[in-house]
Amino acid sequence: MIFIARTFEFLCLSLWLGSDVFLSFVVAPGAFRILGNRDSAGAIVGYSLTRMHLGGIALGIVLLFVRFARTRGFASLAAPAGLCVALMIVLTAISQYTVSARMAVLRVQMGSIQATAADNPLLTEFSKLHTISVSLESGVLLAGFVAVYFMVKELVYCGVG
Repeated sequence: MIFIARTFEFLCLSLWLGSDVFLSFVVAPGAFRILGNRDSAGAIVGYSLTRMHLGGIALGIVLLFVRFARTRGFASLAAPAGLCVALMIVLTAISQYTVSARMAVLRVQMGSIQATAADNPLLTEFSKLHTISVSLESGVLLAGFVAVYFMVKELVYCGVG
C-alpha cells in the first residue's frame, strides 16, 4: 500500500509540473505565434492557465492528503517535500485569485490589449502583473523540481515507506 501511495504522490507532482511546463513552453508561445492576434492568444492562454491552476491546486492537495495518510502524521507535511508542495499551492493560489483575476478585469476594461496604446496606464499595469504572473509560475516550477528532488531523496535514504 505504501508503494501505491508514493506512486500517487509522484504522479500528482508529475502531472502538475508537466502541465506547467507544457503551458509555459508550448501552448503560450504557440498561441501567440500561430494566432498572431494578442487578444485571441491571450484568451486561450488565460483559459488554459485557469484550468492548470485549478488542477494544480487540486493535485497538490491530493498529494499532501496522500502523504499524510501514508505517514499518519503531520511531520511529513513539514518535511522539505511537503513544504515545497505547500509553497506551490500558495503561489498558484496567489497567481490565480489575485494576479490573474486583476489581469482579467484589466482585459475587460481595455477591450483589446492589441489595440490599447502602449502608454495607457491600464496596459502598463497589465504588463507588470504579467511579469508577476511569470515570476509566480517560475516559483511554482522551481519549488516543484525541488519537491521531486526531496521526494526521491526520501526514497533513496529512507527506503519505500
